[in-house]
Amino acid sequence: MFFHASRLPLYRSPYGAQPTDTEITIRFDASSDSSEVTLCYSYGLYGFSYHEEPMHEVKSEGTDTETTRYETRLMLPHEPGLVFYWFRFRIAEMVPSEDEDHEPVSEIHTKYYVLEGDTEDGSGKLYHEPPRIGADEDKYPYAWQITAYRRDFKTPDHMKGALIYQIFPDRFARDKEFTVERMMNASPREERVYHDDWYEDVDIKGKPSTGYLACDFFGGSLKGIAEHLDYIKSLGIDIIYLNPIFEARSSHRYDTADYHNVDPMLGGNEAFAVLQNACREKGIRLILDGVFSHTGADSRYFNKFGRYEGTGAFEAYEKGVESPYRSWYNFYKNEDGYTVYDSWWGFPDLPNVDENDLSYRKFIFGDGGVVDTWIGRGASGLRLDVSDELPDSFIRQMRDVIKAKTGGEGMLVGEVWEDASNKCSYGSYRDFMLGSTHDSVMGYTFRTTVLEFLQGYVSAKVFNARMEGFRERYPAESYYCIMNLLSSHDVPRVFTMMSKPSDTGDKEEQQKICVPPEEVSRCADLCKLGFAFQIGYIGAPCVYYGDEILMDGYKDPFNRRTYPWGKVSREGEEHLEYCRKLAKLRTENQVLRTGFYKTLFTSDDVIAFVRFLDEGGRDYFGSTVLPDYSARKVIVIINRGSKAAYFELNDNGSESEVKQIEKNYVDLNSETVVKGISGGTMQVGTAPLSALFVVYG
Repeated sequence: MFFHASRLPLYRSPYGAQPTDTEITIRFDASSDSSEVTLCYSYGLYGFSYHEEPMHEVKSEGTDTETTRYETRLMLPHEPGLVFYWFRFRIAEMVPSEDEDHEPVSEIHTKYYVLEGDTEDGSGKLYHEPPRIGADEDKYPYAWQITAYRRDFKTPDHMKGALIYQIFPDRFARDKEFTVERMMNASPREERVYHDDWYEDVDIKGKPSTGYLACDFFGGSLKGIAEHLDYIKSLGIDIIYLNPIFEARSSHRYDTADYHNVDPMLGGNEAFAVLQNACREKGIRLILDGVFSHTGADSRYFNKFGRYEGTGAFEAYEKGVESPYRSWYNFYKNEDGYTVYDSWWGFPDLPNVDENDLSYRKFIFGDGGVVDTWIGRGASGLRLDVSDELPDSFIRQMRDVIKAKTGGEGMLVGEVWEDASNKCSYGSYRDFMLGSTHDSVMGYTFRTTVLEFLQGYVSAKVFNARMEGFRERYPAESYYCIMNLLSSHDVPRVFTMMSKPSDTGDKEEQQKICVPPEEVSRCADLCKLGFAFQIGYIGAPCVYYGDEILMDGYKDPFNRRTYPWGKVSREGEEHLEYCRKLAKLRTENQVLRTGFYKTLFTSDDVIAFVRFLDEGGRDYFGSTVLPDYSARKVIVIINRGSKAAYFELNDNGSESEVKQIEKNYVDLNSETVVKGISGGTMQVGTAPLSALFVVYG
């Protein structure tokens, strides 16, 4: 009787996020005894204005005599921002009489139709109060969202659908010239722990005099990466994302000491040139990790320990002398008279930087600055650490500088763990997906949602509803570039997570967490499903080094163990070949990179979707793909269940259909990929814990 669904074109058109100034048609079905049917909306970014627009009746087929369809056309604002909307109306309701002896009486009440969570079509429900949309409010009940992004928003085509490989540099590979002596002498510090044996476990205690400081090193280097590029390329990789490589005290290097120079432990600037040249020959681009919300206390800028020449900010404040870096940091005296300073999450080794300081911005963005230097040395872009802790204006300037120096081809990816289209921090919605800051973000929401499905916490229907919500809210230019990861240096490895480990919070206990032997086969199969979804779905699949061989590892630092060259398990080798096979499928079929998307079928355990080109052989962005690439359409079926599932596939161009059928109609298919289908109807079976790709020529 009351209905609106934002993902159905009958009720909202055009679909999803849209450029500014676009006219949106919004329809709402209401009970015919409703009155004063109104579209309520609020729009803005840092501040919001509230508005109401009466809706008018429209003649329509498909509604009965008890339902009236209403419509309005809303023009999106000229400035990029968010539009939230819902519906309000008046209706008579029967309520108990104040006199217990009388029948219920009719009263006119105001009601709201608001978004309901986890519906596949984006439909809503009745509620007694309007949605909450304030940045600091609990967002319930929910409103529908339209992301209004810059009309000229464009992301690099080479990033859309690219395959990415993330490397933690110290732990991937030593180079052929490695010696323990060279590692120890490259940049000696008394607090560092050096591993002679590549296969030792990571350190969790540090030295007795310092305690744990994440200062243990194995000697992985940039030349070591260069020497393994054939291996990386065998995974179909287009882009390597490197965790920080700039000089720093720790092995994770998020405590930058020198933005202009590669850490000597990694081989210095010369090693970067070797890696960059080797990557160029292989057709691989490099994204570097940029940490700009804070530096290291042990750096040439802060120089708390006096290890660098010149006067750092700490000494300048303590002694009242000049330093070019003094204005970057906020110092003050505590009640005991000691010098303290703002630091990242209270860690004194990571002093916060004032990103609005103009001398700091010149250092980062000016001629000869950090961005200029690394783009000039061949980097194809940056991944911004903790984007939500950087001012929007800083990220906008970062994007402008990168684009200007690369002819628009440079990439800017942000670390955002939540839905970046409506992320709130520091009391405001953030300008993250509106076309002025990031090209895209790391897909932590992708990871969370995929794991929830594969671990059995949500059904395929709920999984699809959540994924469709992200697809609806993100601009396509960004969504096709999103770094869809299953593991990273900041979260447990996907193989480990498939066993559903329990966390005690104790590092010595976390060190022991691994997939039990009896669970290895099942967890490996679930990892295959995760990778299959990465390969088939929209976005840029990102493989964290070692996931392709089922590396185990819980939280930091155990998710940062060394790649076990020469000691890969049998299951790991099998998984590696599976990853290579599916990566090749994606590399050979552009439709899996930039094709249209449609969900075809969901049940408790099974989701089927299709990636396709239009009738003219064009992809989502209007580029002609056929006949250069073989497939015009690929149907993907993922079965996480413990039972086989059987389907009938009907090929009707883009209007593909998947229908579940009885077991006795078809033999179980043993292949992961079925190629060369030309059309018509076919029947397939998917084994338990398996994925099937059906490729149409």
